Amino acid sequence: MWTIDYEDLENIAVGAGILGTGGGGNPYLGKLMTRRYLDEGVRIQVVTADSVPDDATCASVGGMGAPTVSIEKIQRGDEPLVALRALEQYTGKRVDYLVPWEIGGTNSMRPLVQAAKSGLPVVDADAMGRAFPELQMCTYSIYGVPGTPAAISDVRGDIALFPIASSDKLLERYARAVTIEMGGHAGIASPIMSGADMKRTVIPGTMTFARDLGAAVRAAREQLTDPVQAVLDVCDGQTLFAGKITSVERRMAKGFSRGEVVIEGLGDDRGETMSIDFQNENLIARRGDAVIATVPDLICIVDSTTAEPVTTDVLRYGLRVTVVGIPAPRLLKSTAALDVVGPGAFGYDVAFQPLAGVYGSER
Repeated sequence: MWTIDYEDLENIAVGAGILGTGGGGNPYLGKLMTRRYLDEGVRIQVVTADSVPDDATCASVGGMGAPTVSIEKIQRGDEPLVALRALEQYTGKRVDYLVPWEIGGTNSMRPLVQAAKSGLPVVDADAMGRAFPELQMCTYSIYGVPGTPAAISDVRGDIALFPIASSDKLLERYARAVTIEMGGHAGIASPIMSGADMKRTVIPGTMTFARDLGAAVRAAREQLTDPVQAVLDVCDGQTLFAGKITSVERRMAKGFSRGEVVIEGLGDDRGETMSIDFQNENLIARRGDAVIATVPDLICIVDSTTAEPVTTDVLRYGLRVTVVGIPAPRLLKSTAALDVVGPGAFGYDVAFQPLAGVYGSER
């Protein structure tokens, strides 16, 4: 068990921003919310997954909606907790532990905020090891923990409860439609599960991984060494491209931020271009016409000087960026997982060719 302090918070924000692969929401707002509770003396405790009893009741909490909306639309902050209380009332179960839905982006921070509000501990794990745009794209769903019952809540405290759905993909469609009607962003609680099922299906150690990644980047900045190399060292990653953003096409479609960013090469990559498609998160990277990385591997865009994560909602012309490839967690590379989170799941007729290396929390 460890208790979140100010340094941890800053480190997790940087690390989770990188692991968000462009999505998951910008961690900045979540960091500010969490900092307010630290200022008030609230203790936020993080526990390892294997320390959770098998018969404990766990639930994942986070935010649902497009990252662009989560920045532009003011949030109350307790939307996921309101959804969780509705889920507890419906099921008659009292939740003992909160689990991040995804470690990427601000969804790493939202469980910390809800923990501060509720007094519940947060499990050092998540169900993606990154961020993904859709509910069924998580290890819970892939390995047999149903997403229903589920609940979502908006800034007004309105609640939508989904008692059952024939599939988590259908739950995604229903919940996404309601989220759009709620203004494009909502808090979500799902699934509710036993400690045994949580431990069987999560990717462990990801909160610590995000913290250590952010700490390495911040230390490199202070020591005037290369922060991008610090990312590569901690993540077992590789540089895919470096250059200047020359074009960004971004649109809101069906509750997602979709588009493409084009990067003109600099240095060793001068004369080349890279294009990256995104749906909230970066999905596929092409060097010229050749595909060099796809989901579920992590395609992360960072500032070339500071390694600050550049999320899809803040991509803009002229930024000097480095594209880093990070190998996906083991649970995302099985045949069953690739059917849900591989390039084919996003409509690309491309075979997944995994990047070399081992995901950070599994090293």
